[in-house]
Amino acid sequence: MPAAPVVRVSGIRKTYGATVAVDDVSFEVQPGEIFGLIGPNGAGKTTTMECVEGLRQPDRGRIEVFGLEPTRDAAALQTRIGVQLQEAQLQKRVKVWEAVDLWASLYPTTVNGDRLLDQLGLTEKRDAWFMTLSGGQKQRLFIALALINDPELVFLDELTTGLDPQARRTIWDLVRDIRERGKTVFLTTHLMEEAERLCDRVAIIEHGHIIDHDTPAELIARHCPERTVVVATAHDDAAAHFQALPSVDTVTDEDTRLSVHGRGDELVTEVIHCLSEHRMHVTEFRTEQPTLEDVFLKLTGHSIRG
Repeated sequence: MPAAPVVRVSGIRKTYGATVAVDDVSFEVQPGEIFGLIGPNGAGKTTTMECVEGLRQPDRGRIEVFGLEPTRDAAALQTRIGVQLQEAQLQKRVKVWEAVDLWASLYPTTVNGDRLLDQLGLTEKRDAWFMTLSGGQKQRLFIALALINDPELVFLDELTTGLDPQARRTIWDLVRDIRERGKTVFLTTHLMEEAERLCDRVAIIEHGHIIDHDTPAELIARHCPERTVVVATAHDDAAAHFQALPSVDTVTDEDTRLSVHGRGDELVTEVIHCLSEHRMHVTEFRTEQPTLEDVFLKLTGHSIRG
C-alpha cells in the first residue's frame, strides 16, 4: 500500500481584496521527494507555501500536512516541519552560533548544532556576526535554522535568489543531501534550471492557477517532444539525406551548419547512422534538448519572468 502524501492541497483559494493570489490550486507532495512549485514572481508560489505552512489561512479549500490542518494543528506540526522563508533577517550583531542556539531552544529535541554548521560549511563563521555573512552564507544559515529540529518536512522558499552560480550549486547539493537523509523537501523557485536539476516532481503555477504538474522529464516529453541535432558538414546532399529520415520533421540550412528538427528518442541515432552511411565529414555535432523553460513558454506563451 503506497504511503500517504506528506502534503495534500485540495482546491485552495486565497484573495487579498480584489486580487486573487491563488485560485483552485491542488497538488500532493509524496514522502522523501523534492517537490517544486515553480513559476514567475507574483504567480502565487509564496502565498500557496505560506498557506501550507499555516502562516496564512486560505479562503476556501483544504490543506493537510501529515494528515493535520496547518493552522489548527500548528503546535503539533511545529516539531515536524522546518521553514526557510523567502525574506528572512536576523539581528545584525547576532553571532551564527547564537542564532543556532536560540532556534534550538525552541524545540524539545534537536540535532547537534555544531555538526549542522560543519555540514553546511559554516564552522569558520561560527563566531561571525550575521551582518558580515555573504548572501550564500546567510542562506546556508537559514537552512541550518530550518533543520535544527531535524524536521520530516522542510519548506524552502526561493532559497537561491540573488546568489552567484557557484553559491547556487552549493545550495543545490545541500538540498539533495536533505533528501538523501530521508526528508521531504517542498520548495518554490522561479528558476527553471533549478527546478529541472533538483526536483523529482514540479507543479507549474501561473496567475494563481496550476497549469500542469509531473516530473520535469515527463512535462518536457509531453509538451516539448521536439529535438534538434546540429551538424556542421560540407557534404552536398546532407540536407536531403537528413530530411529522408523517419524521425525528422524539418531541416534548416545555414551555410554548412544544418539544424535537424524532429521528435522521438531515435532522432539522434538516425542522424548518426546517416552520417556514417554517407561518410559525411563532420566538424561540429551537438544536440539541443528542450527544457522546463521551453515547457513554460509553450504553456503560457511567454518566457519566465524573474
